[in-house]
Amino acid sequence: MAILRLSHVEIRVPDLELATAYYSEVVGMFETAREGDRVFLKCWDEHQHHSVILQSAPTYGLVRMGWKLQFLEDLDYYQEKLEAVGVQVDRLNPGQAGPGSGSSIRFELPSGHEMELTYGMDQVGNLLPLTNPPPKPLGMVGIAPPRIDHIFLTCEDVGVNTKFLEGALGFHMTEQVLGDDGFQVATWLEHSNQSHDIALVTGQDKGLHHFAYYVEDWTAIRDAADILAYHGVNIETNPTRHGATRGHCLYFFDPAGNRNETFTGGYYVDHDEPPVTWTEAEMGRAIFYYDGVVNQKFLTVHS
Repeated sequence: MAILRLSHVEIRVPDLELATAYYSEVVGMFETAREGDRVFLKCWDEHQHHSVILQSAPTYGLVRMGWKLQFLEDLDYYQEKLEAVGVQVDRLNPGQAGPGSGSSIRFELPSGHEMELTYGMDQVGNLLPLTNPPPKPLGMVGIAPPRIDHIFLTCEDVGVNTKFLEGALGFHMTEQVLGDDGFQVATWLEHSNQSHDIALVTGQDKGLHHFAYYVEDWTAIRDAADILAYHGVNIETNPTRHGATRGHCLYFFDPAGNRNETFTGGYYVDHDEPPVTWTEAEMGRAIFYYDGVVNQKFLTVHS
């Protein structure tokens, strides 16, 4: 029984049409459905129905995140584990969470973040044939990332939430920043043998720091920066590198204020490997390896 990867992210946006245009024309996602005040989108190399949901709301931030399960019986397995530690779990039937959605369980982390584990989302195919496909489709617009990659959350108690992810959901911690007082300031965890699928940093509960798109290489990071600058998008951090995870990255904001990232690189890890530890004095280099500093604005978000 295992969680495979991040499945989807649902975010709030005050201007649904503006956000849809941004994620379609600048990021380069594809709209797959609309329902009421929500728009569903996917990246070109994702077979599932959607990976980003935009919800019309007065503010920006995270509604919930979803994680893909391999088998239907995984839902029962994780529901039993969660209820055994006192977590309230809601069960959703196929289609109940929106167009294309599968069977799911929904619950909250100790930080109040809403998470769902899902199986059986509709498979609509990527933009390539299943026989003799080319490497990628032609004529794509925007950054055109092949898939979403990971999510980074803020919470008041990183240690408590990290233990929950490890104990109840089987995540494996790959890296951490330890404060001088011995408490965890930030953690990175995985379920897919990548450097991380989810990360936590000290901040307000229920906060979304960013969600990330995977791109192929450093050149794709540069090209993304060119596209964002051309469209006048607010680029927060120019192409650079993380110390933690070793990945290359670029941070920017959607029109609502939700932080996005393009990410590449990193490393593969086995679930039994010990975590890498960064000290509080070197947290700046853990986040931005070349600069060696991280400003408070980068760590401050709204829920």
